[in-house]
Amino acid sequence: VQLQASGGGLVQAGDSLRLSCAASGRSFSTYAMGWFRQAPGKDREFVAAFSRGGSGRFYADSVKGRFTISRDNAKNTVYLQMNSLKPEDTAVYYCAADRHIINSALSYSAQYDYWGQGTQVTVSS
Repeated sequence: VQLQASGGGLVQAGDSLRLSCAASGRSFSTYAMGWFRQAPGKDREFVAAFSRGGSGRFYADSVKGRFTISRDNAKNTVYLQMNSLKPEDTAVYYCAADRHIINSALSYSAQYDYWGQGTQVTVSS
């Protein structure tokens, strides 16, 4: 599976952005898909994820109520709608995929086998 993330940019606090992650390969719908982010000088952190098969959605507490993960299996694409952006959301955002990950491991970046290249999101105050 190859992943291509896009949609980042420079916005002001309170604005919205939608990130996309296009996947190549077959059986996209069977993969767990996650979004992570990494700010300068910080570890990569979990943002949101779909469980395998897409039946469950999970969010980091810091983005609950503001971010929404969705997927379009026909387009092999997963999205991250980000509303009410804050300066602390500034980071490089990465999408990730894995076919075997269990729900309890969705927030652990080391559990994902496939990664996109990242897209920069900068939120100014």
